[in-house]
Amino acid sequence: QLQLVESGGGLVQAGGSLRLSCGASGRTFRSSAVGWFRQAPEKEREFVSAISWSGYSTYYTDSVKGRFTISRDSAKNTVYLQMNSLKPEDTAVYYCAADPGPAPGGLISRVYVTTALLSGYWGQGTQVTVSS
Repeated sequence: QLQLVESGGGLVQAGGSLRLSCGASGRTFRSSAVGWFRQAPEKEREFVSAISWSGYSTYYTDSVKGRFTISRDSAKNTVYLQMNSLKPEDTAVYYCAADPGPAPGGLISRVYVTTALLSGYWGQGTQVTVSS
């Protein structure tokens, strides 16, 4: 079982940056697919970004491409979401999710990763607020 802990949220002005962290204990996390979702007030939870089980593939929703970067530090058992050029519409609670696998073979689609994460382990969320 994975217990995920997010950190790094906060209040930032538009155009600023934040780095979110998602950590967990155990070897399983190092080989898990990990993703970030967000939920704004009165809106549905939406996919933001993910990194595959191997770490070789990354995925982004269109609205954050070129601004957000997901990465994994296996030595620290942590996945990061670097968020640059933040906009007020990025304001939301950000959740980390993980799926320990097993990883499928071949090319992995974003839909497959997202589906796996939605039924995986979740953190409690961290608030990101971007002021205009």
